Amino acid sequence: MKDRLSLFIMIDACGWEIVKDLPFLEKVAPHRRKLESVFGYSCACVPSILSGRWPDEHRNWCYFVHDPEHSPFRPLGWLRFLPTALTGRRIVRRYLTKFVKKSLGFRGYFDLYNIPFQFIHLFDFTEKKSPLKPGGMNVGPNIFDLLEQRQVPYYVTDPSLPEEKHLELLLADIESQRIDFAFQYWAGLDGLLHMVGNNSPEIPKKLDHYERWITQVMEVAKKHYRHVDLHVFSDHGMANCDEHLDLRSKIDTLGLKFGEDYAVAYDSTMARFWFLKPGAREKIEALLATVPEGRVMPDDELKHYRTHFDDHAFGELVWLAKEGVLIVPSHMGERPIRAMHGYHPTDPQSYATLFSNTADVPADLTHIPHIHSLMEQAVEHHAAARAPKKNVA
Repeated sequence: MKDRLSLFIMIDACGWEIVKDLPFLEKVAPHRRKLESVFGYSCACVPSILSGRWPDEHRNWCYFVHDPEHSPFRPLGWLRFLPTALTGRRIVRRYLTKFVKKSLGFRGYFDLYNIPFQFIHLFDFTEKKSPLKPGGMNVGPNIFDLLEQRQVPYYVTDPSLPEEKHLELLLADIESQRIDFAFQYWAGLDGLLHMVGNNSPEIPKKLDHYERWITQVMEVAKKHYRHVDLHVFSDHGMANCDEHLDLRSKIDTLGLKFGEDYAVAYDSTMARFWFLKPGAREKIEALLATVPEGRVMPDDELKHYRTHFDDHAFGELVWLAKEGVLIVPSHMGERPIRAMHGYHPTDPQSYATLFSNTADVPADLTHIPHIHSLMEQAVEHHAAARAPKKNVA
């Protein structure tokens, strides 16, 4: 029997408002805490958890950025001649995504989403590496770099596999006592919430499903390790989308030319603008001021939430929708979905969660990047325990 196992399990989109009144994990991880997320989507939240740094430090914030000089998508120009009735279908985009990801050698999460093919050559994609791998951050190390450096054996989720396989592989590593540290990432709740919303009776059922899995993991772990430290957490919450906004049509009324006067990435809850010719900014700002469903994020506020970039790589202006407003159609999707995240970090449904089987979590662990400190502490403990003992004369 080994001495200690450190288990870190991330349940994507398991927001505080969703679980606060449920008995979720009260037996195996009774110590629960509300955490503030980072401003952005999972592509910003997960790297922040894995590195302990903020988006303005690790530069994993939003996926698509205007950068025609470095765009890897120039060979896709021929796709603009295909009918939108074909390329707009999700199943076609899915197959194209797989082909493009393989041909470009991307290792992280990648999706073409709904970027128009006539403009895709103007964009770069920021997650070419996987944050779930050593060396996977855009800037700086992550927890897997530290695990490799300190030679601590570990398990990490392979996102290409189904969740049931994740559980099977983790249990096998625990039973063999191969690992001292595990990072399990389950994304199924996020996808379900997008489809049915956070008030659906399917959500408690999904949480019960995860609770049974986590209980099983703990039961097996306690047979093979004397001490098991468990931390279950999320990256953000999820808000029901009861209002839809066609922001693109409003911007189009200005008569400005995309790619010549301005560029924009229409995310599901944000619109990020770049201005290419004089006068474009003033016209767009004046129009955005008339849209009551959201607001422009001031630079001071972006700096406060660590998403201001001096080089404006992710946009010169960021417009953010109010919680519950979905930008549709957007570059993320042509059709509405039931719920979304990526709103202001202090909106009620944005808060994340932390569940632990120990009360010794520091009181100043208040934001999701702070979870990294728990992982780092665990790695250093295991590294010290594995170090050869010095003989004392």
